[in-house]
Amino acid sequence: MIVGGYNAKIGGNNRGYEQVMGKHGLGAMNENGERFAEFCADRNLVIGGSLFPHKTVHKETWLSFDHITENQIDHMCISQKVRRSLLDVRVKRGADAASDHHLIVARVRLKL
Repeated sequence: MIVGGYNAKIGGNNRGYEQVMGKHGLGAMNENGERFAEFCADRNLVIGGSLFPHKTVHKETWLSFDHITENQIDHMCISQKVRRSLLDVRVKRGADAASDHHLIVARVRLKL
């Protein structure tokens, strides 16, 4: 499992990246988002935060200092081989990490 930031906005439009991401991303894809999606495609990874339908508040990973602008710029990836083991990915806003980023939590069930 890889956790990456890169300030990559992947957005909700997964056209061309259907194998890499779902349709539940937040906002619109930026240049870093395209690079990140290409990185994941080259390495057979899936971006977990875009796979599950959640309210916007459970997708926003970054909060600006003015507390107005929020984006989904931190992502959790998993190999396509074990994609079915990923049960959920969401943001936990209550964790105090002394950062402007929120905690990303994944639920995974591995069958050994």
